[in-house]
Amino acid sequence: MIILIFVITFLYLFLISTFIYGFEKVIEFQPKDSLTKIKFSVIIPFRNEAENLPELLNSISKLKYPVTNFEVIFINDASEDASLEIIEHYLAGSEIDFKVLQNKRRTKSPKKDAISAAIDKVQYDWILTTDADCLLPKLWLECYNSFIYKTNASMISGPVLYYKLNSFLDKFQAFDFLSLMGATIGGFGLKTPFLSNGANLAYKKDFFKSLNGFEGNADIASGDDVFLLQKAIEKHKDSALFLKAKEAFVFTKPQPDFRSLKSQRVRWASKTTHYKNSFGKFTGLLVLLMNTTLIASLVFVGIGKLDWIYLLLIFSLKISIDFILLFKTASFFNQKELFSSYLLSAIIYPFFSVYIAVTSIFSSYKWKDRAYRK
Repeated sequence: MIILIFVITFLYLFLISTFIYGFEKVIEFQPKDSLTKIKFSVIIPFRNEAENLPELLNSISKLKYPVTNFEVIFINDASEDASLEIIEHYLAGSEIDFKVLQNKRRTKSPKKDAISAAIDKVQYDWILTTDADCLLPKLWLECYNSFIYKTNASMISGPVLYYKLNSFLDKFQAFDFLSLMGATIGGFGLKTPFLSNGANLAYKKDFFKSLNGFEGNADIASGDDVFLLQKAIEKHKDSALFLKAKEAFVFTKPQPDFRSLKSQRVRWASKTTHYKNSFGKFTGLLVLLMNTTLIASLVFVGIGKLDWIYLLLIFSLKISIDFILLFKTASFFNQKELFSSYLLSAIIYPFFSVYIAVTSIFSSYKWKDRAYRK
């Protein structure tokens, strides 16, 4: 038993060490103002986002990019609140080129349907997707413009982080999200990308079409980001890059309560069984095994089958290697102040992680007031 515990621990330490190495391999990008401007089509699906839309719309109005060089396409997914009125009231009379489309459901994934419908209507070749509960940085489009001219990428994944972190639950989510962003950037640095976030994602329209869009995973409710990335690297390994730039930060809010957090994380976990990327599957399995090992070791200590020193050792090793990756990621995202909650978060996380993994196997989840099964 002890041998198995330490084998899993060693593999986990090695995995996180590779992410740390990969994170450093992705060089932070410094955008430069360019006289030549790419034209972007920004796609934003929404459903019942009246509470969040004012902040998003305000951030769009402050984008430092020629208004003649981008359009914004909103896709209304059967909203039942004042979302549509808020968009039209805020942008009516502005110089921003925008339109609102009505989503047409064709699959089990409303968001993929919305994006696909919008892509058929866009004017420009470069697509940028984000979410209606996000806040966009002023230099967002300028940063992508500069990065595209410097690289030959056909798909670009950008950084996303939580803001408005007040409660412990907020900070706990922020740590969890930082770990995902650290693994995302690390995967790109290792040239084995397996994670991406649709709240900050760019790709060329003809590239999307060449991948046949979301065909093959349209019946999975979410995953408009990771599954498209997987298809991209399967067909064109070097086509996808990560934009590691502070000017490209897209901000989003943590879930307001544990019930919403559980539903969100179950939705995320439900996607992993559909991964075709072997490295992504291995990563998810090993992280789950490491957290399960910690809980099992605690039980064995409790019943006298394992000396407590072994539990203390593997826990110390885990939180130490996690700390390095999280600290590097938090430093990039300017969130080092979170570490006052690190130890408590690290103690709770194995239980939370295993609970979500088990729940995702047997439970359905809700997303945007709709129920979904795995």
